[in-house]
Amino acid sequence: MLPCLVALAPGWSSAQTLMRGSGPGGTVNIFNTDSAILESQEARKDLPCLLTPSKPTLGFDLKYHAGYEVSVPLKELAGTENLLTIVFRVTPENHKDEPVYFSQRVTVPPIEDDAKGDAYLQGSFDLGEGQYHVDWLMRDRSERVCSYFWDAEATLPTKDKQVVLEIAPGTIAATDPQPFKEEPPVERQPRDGPLNVKVMVNFAPQNAQSATLQPLDTNALVSILRSIDREPRIVKFSVVAFNMQEQKVIYRQENASQIDFPALGEALNAVNLGTVDLRRLSQKHGESAFLTKLLTQEINPKDHPDAVIFAGPKVMLDEGVPQDTLKQLGEYNYPVFYMNYNLNPQANPWRDAIGNAVKALKGVEYTISRPRDLWYAWSDLITRVVKSKVGRQTADASSQ
Repeated sequence: MLPCLVALAPGWSSAQTLMRGSGPGGTVNIFNTDSAILESQEARKDLPCLLTPSKPTLGFDLKYHAGYEVSVPLKELAGTENLLTIVFRVTPENHKDEPVYFSQRVTVPPIEDDAKGDAYLQGSFDLGEGQYHVDWLMRDRSERVCSYFWDAEATLPTKDKQVVLEIAPGTIAATDPQPFKEEPPVERQPRDGPLNVKVMVNFAPQNAQSATLQPLDTNALVSILRSIDREPRIVKFSVVAFNMQEQKVIYRQENASQIDFPALGEALNAVNLGTVDLRRLSQKHGESAFLTKLLTQEINPKDHPDAVIFAGPKVMLDEGVPQDTLKQLGEYNYPVFYMNYNLNPQANPWRDAIGNAVKALKGVEYTISRPRDLWYAWSDLITRVVKSKVGRQTADASSQ
């Protein structure tokens, strides 16, 4: 959301807008007084507020996310009603004549004169590599103004310069509020022959004690799926989304030309994660049984994918998949991979139940702790898949 302004207080409402005319060659219409404040570069506190910029951080979607958090004492907004209007612009250092403007209006509910505490608002926007300047103001219905100005820099470390970001250098864009937005069509170019993959994703929290998926976890897992969907050499996708805590398959898609993210999002929203089924609690090794059944159903001689890819956080179980089951699965000779989403590998360095199964199947496991890990892991994984398929085709041709 750009700005992703959210009033962290009950009853507040807002709507954000990327101002028309922003960007190269555009003309933005704003009040002369707002324009004068933005041009003055003078911090004002007619309306007391405290703004803290957030440093641009690379997300798993391979975009830099920047923004701010601002607090306002509730007593400053006391009254039957108020309206906060925020206008800010982000200007790339190397294109100072191409600023991008955003506006936000926050409707403030009635507040008592003796109200204690602060109201918190936050905003975010996406950046490509580069240096930027931000001019920001907020005014209330009485025309009191709070203004801030700061610089932001988004730069890849030298060792990661080969990582290809999803947003061009010097670009300013809105943060998409919909993590399951439909992916644009990809022009499939199977240089080494069309690939068919099956992806099995454990949509579960990074913290096993958490009852619900956090936005960071959701965005990371969706980013892994998008990196797979954007691969032009893959022409067929099968997706199985499951949750180990619930011991349930949440969503299934078979042999599709593209991953259906909106349908996946709807399926996840319909699942009440965090609830406990007493019947499952009575099963001593329910999660192990569920994982074993899932593997035997999804890895079978009827399917002929060029790769099976697991993704998700670690699944630590007291009892893993039985060895005889793993031995049987290994006979199908599928290239198997595991993209293990693990933000803090030092805290839990032991291999989990899925990792043990993948090892037994002579697969490859990748630890995804940072955005760069995802980029490097996928680059290596797709190279291995192509090499494996070419090897099988060569062997088949030789046998004939």
